[in-house]
Amino acid sequence: MSIVKQLDHASALRSFLRRRRRRLVEIRLRDIDKFVIDCARRYARTTTADICSSIRAFLRFLHATGRLSNNLAPSVTAPVVRRGGRPARALPWSDVRRILGAVDRSTRGGRRDFALLLFMAVYGMGAGEVTSLTLGDIDWRAGCIRVTRPKTGVVTSLPLLPPVARAVVTYLRQGRPRATRSRRLFVRTQAPYDALTTSSAIRHIIIKHARVAGVTAAYLGSHVLRHSHATRQINEGALPKVVSDILGHRRPESTSSYVRVAVERLRELALEVPSWP
Repeated sequence: MSIVKQLDHASALRSFLRRRRRRLVEIRLRDIDKFVIDCARRYARTTTADICSSIRAFLRFLHATGRLSNNLAPSVTAPVVRRGGRPARALPWSDVRRILGAVDRSTRGGRRDFALLLFMAVYGMGAGEVTSLTLGDIDWRAGCIRVTRPKTGVVTSLPLLPPVARAVVTYLRQGRPRATRSRRLFVRTQAPYDALTTSSAIRHIIIKHARVAGVTAAYLGSHVLRHSHATRQINEGALPKVVSDILGHRRPESTSSYVRVAVERLRELALEVPSWP
């Protein structure tokens, strides 16, 4: 987990406490329990578990620096995450197309959002990968994109497809603020023109355009387009090993969840219903 994400989680806890009119030095275990329950209602089990891990580290820091008299970290209970317990939450590809089509590309923000969402839908990039892209990662002469995997640091080269190239050119010419000093590809469209760095910012963009498109789903997180891309590739006949390499999985078995939701491919394995006399 990145430091940026941990800081984001700690900031969310502080905002939660402010709404309850509770100072950080006055935090009690019941406050933490209510915060975790609130997160569990809004986020996936794995995300809630990550938040709990960040909160434990934050509480240990507060105790070690004398801000809290008691170390509450060991009492933070996270949900149990079982590998393979639930298939990846993917959208039908028709819904992905509706979301992309709903983006208003007549505005600076819309041009940015369209290019960003296209990267995620076409290449299966996660929030960390798309926010880490820099101007130098696009090799226009070679026609490829260099993607750095956040968890492993491995660099993968992917082809720069024409629709993506056109969207990026439009964004760079008519969307990306010239006043920004950031070398990151995707930045804020309003001052300060800093880079987009958090998964919550990506989640907000997805939800915003999904709402306009009329797409509703139980879970519209920052990785939903990544999951949708992988499931579509499996449905279209791509080998799981190839999909695993494109997504940058360290273990091929990580792709198994996408195989389980590839309904069209699973139809080929279904047995015929026996006829009864």
